Amino acid sequence: MQATKTALVLGATGGIGGEAARHLRAAGWRVKALNRDAAKAAAAQPDFDWMQGDAMRRDDVVAAARGADAIVHAVNPPGYRRWAELVLPMLDNTIAAAQGSGARIVLPGTVYNYGPDALPAPHEDSPQNPATRKGAIRAEMEKRLHAASGRGAKVLIVRAGDYFGPRAGNNWFSQALVKPGKPLTTVTNPARAGVGHQWAYLPDVAATMVRLLERGDALDAFCRVHMQGHWDADGTQMVEAIRRVAVAQGGARPAVKTFPWWALPLATPFVPLFRELNEMRYLWREPVRMDNARLVALIGAEPHTRLDDAVAATLAGLGAISVRAGAGVPARAPD
Repeated sequence: MQATKTALVLGATGGIGGEAARHLRAAGWRVKALNRDAAKAAAAQPDFDWMQGDAMRRDDVVAAARGADAIVHAVNPPGYRRWAELVLPMLDNTIAAAQGSGARIVLPGTVYNYGPDALPAPHEDSPQNPATRKGAIRAEMEKRLHAASGRGAKVLIVRAGDYFGPRAGNNWFSQALVKPGKPLTTVTNPARAGVGHQWAYLPDVAATMVRLLERGDALDAFCRVHMQGHWDADGTQMVEAIRRVAVAQGGARPAVKTFPWWALPLATPFVPLFRELNEMRYLWREPVRMDNARLVALIGAEPHTRLDDAVAATLAGLGAISVRAGAGVPARAPD
């Protein structure tokens, strides 16, 4: 009988880290999680083995990783603050811990690594010439991971489109399209008419990570794959899914308004988030679509939740709708 595998999750109280931890636990893994207030975290999620520590302290990460088969590196500074100071030192600590334990590092990847030269269809080996400060840090993270794989570390990068989900953190869905905790009366669309956009439902991303990890030694030392997720072919399908779900749950059909891109430059000196959003505008002005052929070759069909089901769970999790008993989602919706 195979011994239970162990994963250390950094960022288990966040969106993708939390989903990864829950999916690993459901798949039979022992999940260790590092947190600066382990007692508080354990009270909220008792199924994980919480360890007191800080991802910025190398000794804490190395100690927590002992005996781990995988380290999910899903820890990020909140609200885009102090990225340049914190992100790379935290990754370096994870690399040191992985080299000491033999664990495979799992990094949730983003499209921010790619500049306009790689669009509209970047593949796993496309050049990374980012156009934003956050993208430059993300590209440097992957460069360091690639270098570490040449020194014996094992790395898995799962890249997906813009995240959404019932427990997601900072993302376009919850920061632009709808207002968490507010009645769903309006949907704001950042997309340009006719321009496609790629989305990723967080539980599907987490399920994909688990299935890849279970492939074990079949993965290359440096394995990088792209997810297909949900492709919004004309920039309106996500908005229309939100509107369908609102009606299916007994609400009025929300109005649609255009995202005020023009206002962001005026507010960027005062709101760091707006500066970051404005830098990412190029990803909404032309289609960005990743192919998942490499992923499918490894695990078969990609985990994929029907769009309206994913949107309903997301809106309920954000407090934007109240799910009625017996109410469902539309029987047919585009994916």
